[in-house]
Amino acid sequence: MQPKPFDRSKHLYKNEAFVELVKDAVRFFNGTPVHPLPPSESFLGTGVYALYYTGKNPLYTKYAELNRLSYSYPIYVGKAVPKGWRQSRTSSNNLNQSRELIGRLREHGRSLGVATDLLLEDFMCRFVIFEEEGSDMISTIEAALIKLNTPLWNTVVDGFGNHDPGSGRYVQAKSAWDVIHEGRAWANKCNGTTTEKSVIIANILHHLQKVGAAT
Repeated sequence: MQPKPFDRSKHLYKNEAFVELVKDAVRFFNGTPVHPLPPSESFLGTGVYALYYTGKNPLYTKYAELNRLSYSYPIYVGKAVPKGWRQSRTSSNNLNQSRELIGRLREHGRSLGVATDLLLEDFMCRFVIFEEEGSDMISTIEAALIKLNTPLWNTVVDGFGNHDPGSGRYVQAKSAWDVIHEGRAWANKCNGTTTEKSVIIANILHHLQKVGAAT
């Protein structure tokens, strides 16, 4: 069979139904109840979540003001999927029985709890649980929420969601988040060249000028 001349239109997939599905999921997400971080009740499932700041850290006063009446401006958005999910080694039943979502929220709670300049009680969260075929939407909805909200800790200050890299991997640099918020013991073992704190703060202030600008 002779190859045909390249035609980009033959490779371009479009479906308005998919666009509306993402919009519907985002609307549902924004209407879910807000809970303290971490939620007091344990539950099963995987999914997508967002964290909201309401405290008095001078760097994040803008978020506290915007979230005073309603939680509409997340400082971080993330997802929780079970081990083996990316390699399709996880069954639908395992997805439904997973505790990855509550586990991830608790992990974030521990990170915030040891930060020297943040208070755990100043954070709230909301989340959506995706089950069965719906679990295929997890990464898509996470990406949509990040694109829509440009949360600070996703787009400017990297590293909040990092894990301990483990022995032998501490040659990497401490993340921007750990430079700003000292406290995680494992982060202090990272001895790579870090970004200057003054540079990170300047980037934060520039970003915050745009947060809530349309309100």
